Amino acid sequence: MEEELETHGTEPVNAEETVLSPPELSSPQEETLHNNADEANVGFSASCLTTAELQQHWRAVKQEFRSVKLLFDIPSARIREQTMSKYVLIPVPQVYQIVVIRSGSYDCERVTIERRYSDFLHLHQELLLDFSEEMEDIVMPRKKMTGNFSEENIAERRVALRDYLTQLYSLRFVRKSQAFLAFFTHQELKDAYNLLRGGRFSRALEGLQKVLVLQEKLSHNPTLLIPTLCAILVCQRDLEDFDAAFQTGRRALPTVRRYELRQYQGPLLEALVDLGYSLELPVAQLQDELTRVRDSPYGQVSQVSLKELVVQEFV
Repeated sequence: MEEELETHGTEPVNAEETVLSPPELSSPQEETLHNNADEANVGFSASCLTTAELQQHWRAVKQEFRSVKLLFDIPSARIREQTMSKYVLIPVPQVYQIVVIRSGSYDCERVTIERRYSDFLHLHQELLLDFSEEMEDIVMPRKKMTGNFSEENIAERRVALRDYLTQLYSLRFVRKSQAFLAFFTHQELKDAYNLLRGGRFSRALEGLQKVLVLQEKLSHNPTLLIPTLCAILVCQRDLEDFDAAFQTGRRALPTVRRYELRQYQGPLLEALVDLGYSLELPVAQLQDELTRVRDSPYGQVSQVSLKELVVQEFV
């Protein structure tokens, strides 16, 4: 067990993205070098594998490099009404429901977020600040001044905004930008952390798990998932779901180690050790690692608890 602990509507339009894909290969020699690096990364040695095992390994490696597409769909929109007096309802801008779907296989984790037209406009303005030249062919759907709430106009707007997201995602520099990811996750993260700080852990956990799905689909930087995973762990632990919290921590720890995220390493190890004791699991190696982290020159960074670290987000 100790070794295991230490193991390091209309049809939507799609835009292609390669997940876990290597850099573009210009020659067989470069491909060989890349494959050799992958083999080393996953801990395989060709000399210790039979021919059948080696073939099975390379099939698995190639499967990891399969082309994956994300589909954006806006299946519906609704008009929210704001009560200005006892008898008067004032319509406010439409709220569009957005679904991000991973294609290529059945996506059982389809989450829905809601955004207003002003949120799309804010995203467009943010992207133009950094990518004005590259986005010269990307047109933001305009808002009509009359008939804005008719069913026909709402349907047209849904299609236009869906196509707009697809065009943005087709641009590599845009889909990797913080502004693009924040469009899909910032509001939900802010709400979830507010709930967490208020002690409403069940609702906070629901929102954080929803955000995690979106981050996994949209982001290719594993470090961006660590704050969310740590917040999920805190909620699960406070809800006394210790086994789920321990599994969440184990999922986060390899990335924290690999990228030397020192502010999370000590608090996360401490949480895992405490959870391991509660679950009567062997945690001697984790305890040793925690001691080394605390004795290191960066040990002072790790003295806060994981919960203290988490609640500082979005303050």
